[in-house]
Amino acid sequence: MPTRRGVLLGLVALPLVACSQQSQPAPEKERKPVRLAYGDDASQFGELTRPSGPSKGVVVVIHGGFWKAEYDLELGRPLARSLAEQGWTAWNIEYRRVGIGGGAPSTFDDVHAAIEQLATVDDVDTSRVLTLGHSAGGHLAVWAAGRQRYAGWQESRVRVTGALSQAGVLDLVAADRDDLGSGAVPALLGHAATAEDARYDPRQQVPLDVPVRCIHGRADDIVPPSQSSDYVAAATAAGADAAVEQVDGDHFVVIDVESAAWTRQLELLDELSGR
Repeated sequence: MPTRRGVLLGLVALPLVACSQQSQPAPEKERKPVRLAYGDDASQFGELTRPSGPSKGVVVVIHGGFWKAEYDLELGRPLARSLAEQGWTAWNIEYRRVGIGGGAPSTFDDVHAAIEQLATVDDVDTSRVLTLGHSAGGHLAVWAAGRQRYAGWQESRVRVTGALSQAGVLDLVAADRDDLGSGAVPALLGHAATAEDARYDPRQQVPLDVPVRCIHGRADDIVPPSQSSDYVAAATAAGADAAVEQVDGDHFVVIDVESAAWTRQLELLDELSGR
């Protein structure tokens, strides 16, 4: 994971250089994220990147890393930059992770609070809010779409209107059984995952009343593709709007903004937004 992660963190958008002012348009102004806090903890903040023109809606970017402290929102920065270039308002969020005050319910409270923060930001239309998350972030992205069902998150001002899971951990019981992330699930929950953890487990929350799309690399050996396909099978059997696409590549291809998998995700986000 560190080798591939290092490659991905090195992806940066290269500025356009005009050969001459007469033959080429001036470079587009760099989109700089604005840091906004949603709480007092050092991990309770996000980076908001706006498009240069009208916004298609908001995409909440939730990074992965098995909910562990050593991974942070830097993983989501290339995605947020690309989303803004495509006309989205990107809200790349940080949250308390296991080892720095995270775990259940703190991690979930933070994702909820970060999404709610959008209601306080000037000139942000929250009528169309999609969540996009990788790995453990995919778990949180789909969880956030149904969070208002449960005590503590029922008073949601900002509702998620669709979710896109990138190689997401969508079944906590199966993930615990398969020891994904070397004990990551019990570290998150504070105990082995059971049927009593429905408030945290997307697989136990089907059907949702918003569409869910999953994308997963066929060669993923960190989070098995069955985490996506089994979730979608259960969701559709329960009458939900859910679908999965498998793509060539490993666990990280889905967050490589230079990949065909990312191009497909941009299309899926447009579809989720009704465009």
